[in-house]
Amino acid sequence: MNYKSKDDFLTNVKLKFPNENEFHQAVEEVINSIWDTVQGDENYLNNNILDRIVVPERAIIFRVPWVDDNKKVHVNLGYRIQFNSAIGPYKGGLRFHPSVNLGILKFLAFEQIFKNSLTGLSMGGGKGGSDFDPKGKSDNEIMKFCQSFMTELSKHIGHNTDVPAGDIGVGGREIGYMFGQYKRLRNEFTGVLTGKKTDWGGSLIRPEATGYGTVYFVDEMLKTRKDNLSGKVVTISGSGNVAQFACEKLIQLGAKPVTLSDSSGYIYDSNGITLEKLEFVKELKEKRSARISEYAKKFNVEFIEGKTPWEVVCDIALPCATQNELNVDDAKLLTKNGCFVVAEGANMPSTTDAVHHFINEKILFGPGKAANAGGVAVSGLEMSQNSTRMPLKSEEVDNLLKGIMERIHSTCVTYGTKEDFINYVDGANIGGFVRVADSMIDQGIV
Repeated sequence: MNYKSKDDFLTNVKLKFPNENEFHQAVEEVINSIWDTVQGDENYLNNNILDRIVVPERAIIFRVPWVDDNKKVHVNLGYRIQFNSAIGPYKGGLRFHPSVNLGILKFLAFEQIFKNSLTGLSMGGGKGGSDFDPKGKSDNEIMKFCQSFMTELSKHIGHNTDVPAGDIGVGGREIGYMFGQYKRLRNEFTGVLTGKKTDWGGSLIRPEATGYGTVYFVDEMLKTRKDNLSGKVVTISGSGNVAQFACEKLIQLGAKPVTLSDSSGYIYDSNGITLEKLEFVKELKEKRSARISEYAKKFNVEFIEGKTPWEVVCDIALPCATQNELNVDDAKLLTKNGCFVVAEGANMPSTTDAVHHFINEKILFGPGKAANAGGVAVSGLEMSQNSTRMPLKSEEVDNLLKGIMERIHSTCVTYGTKEDFINYVDGANIGGFVRVADSMIDQGIV
């Protein structure tokens, strides 16, 4: 179908998929980047790539009944969005959080297509999860939910079909319960999930990978300006795995992270978070119910309740919490205060207006599909290790991760450089799109 303009196309998407705001936002960002590329290629137009690429190959919705410790029956919704398999089996996380709905998962799965493409590995795009909230649940309740969830999901996944991973609310414990149920149902030990513990098929540095990868990407961006991380003041949002390990790698490379946050507010440590202080955060977060404000009490630093850390003066900002956490007012405050690098450790944490502001100000802005691709990259390496039954050493995985992030950065530069400015959003979107679109054409109308 031919469209008069990209606005015409986006209007059609919104009419076809109403009330899916996050999905609309993700599609708009990609279309803004790739529109001219598509219009200039008769092959893309004749094969109607745009209409095809915004429709999932499959969207599965199912009920998940489970019984709590008081013998009360609950029912949650389960989802798996198998969006695009042109370059490999569907790959993407499972999210357990009350905010989960079809629109959010479609946005995440759509983003995953291009993120996975950028890694250079053979992985398609997918995402899934449930509106189940693990917070406040006993281990037994979580096990029962995970077993019920996997009883249905197992019909739709497999190591050559769809390989889920963890995401918000799904860590090693939940992956373990789901893997055990899959093995029980299918009677096979196979790499059907990533994020497993290393004793039974997991990859070393998988928990660290997204945070480490984000920092490696920032380091590559700085090199384009003949700069490095040494001495740079960094604000970080979040305090989960991504934030923790981004913080860790920043310290190792000589930067000075000064903030971490959760939904209650943020801590500001003007002296810098050290590896010793970070160990306290890791122990704190293992308690699940603990709040980041405990850090402020422990180390006698500021805790700013109910706010995000973007008001703190910094050189580099890493939003590592959740989608749309950084708005245009935050963006303006960051650039006003001298911040010249922003890299998204979370999925789409910056609003559309905030992204436009960063690009207009010509700062170094790394979008999530590029900057946080380290997690899925190491998941891909875990899939490879599962196939060969040959685990890699942590140094080997870290070196491969660093190489993948350098390759992603190079792709962004190739497709995003205009005159003397690198538009990483365009570079990531176009670079990820071309590989997928070309593969779709090679495989016919499917």
